[in-house]
Amino acid sequence: MDKILKKEIIAPIVIVFLCVILCIISKKIIKKLFNFKIAHVNDKRKQTIVNLISNIVKFIIISISLLTILEVYGIDTKSFVASFGVVGLVAGLALQDLLKDFIVGVSIIFEGQYSIGDWVSINGFKGEVIPSNLRTTKLKAYTGEIKMISNRNITEIINYSLGNTNLIIDVSVAYESDIEKVKKVLDELCINLKQKYKLKEISCLGIQELAESSINFRIVVESNYSEQFNLDRKIKEQIVLEFNKNDITIPYNQVVVHSG
Repeated sequence: MDKILKKEIIAPIVIVFLCVILCIISKKIIKKLFNFKIAHVNDKRKQTIVNLISNIVKFIIISISLLTILEVYGIDTKSFVASFGVVGLVAGLALQDLLKDFIVGVSIIFEGQYSIGDWVSINGFKGEVIPSNLRTTKLKAYTGEIKMISNRNITEIINYSLGNTNLIIDVSVAYESDIEKVKKVLDELCINLKQKYKLKEISCLGIQELAESSINFRIVVESNYSEQFNLDRKIKEQIVLEFNKNDITIPYNQVVVHSG
């Protein structure tokens, strides 16, 4: 009797202790393996993958430990596992959408389609990826709106943060302007702006359009997408200052009224 009691008391304690040790060791091993195997992956994505795999391994270890403890107490785990499998099948059928969200979420993480902090467009909605989960992706628009998208409904992704993108700025001048002078002012401004804001590339391509009431020049800036909103305002401000300094007219709509 004492042996049985000792077995039923000591064995579960030992199993729980081993379970905790295995969970800690497995997480450290997974972390080291990923640091060695995928050194080129950014830290945010690497941490997400490590946490995901660690949680899956932890779930398996805990499940095996619980079944082992049940065996110690004489419970038939085979019938329990069989019953659990049937329940799992029913639950799986009832929660198909949730499972789809989870599977797609895992796929997004491993394929590196986007990470937290990236600027993306998903199904036509553009925003910054903010902390999400494996079921939904959350995007925060530049104007502050937050959109939550079920992962299974994601059909189209455009990632603006995988590389530099081009910021396009069209500048209008009056038809009466000296075109050569305008081009020279914009070229010199581009050189100064490149040094001032440490831009990779900025250039004036020349005349882009002969509009109804203006001649439009185009400036192209290569920069990180997340910086473009602030950069767009600063460059336009500098353009206005330079045009005012050089007496270059920026046209605006005018209404002419004829008196009978």
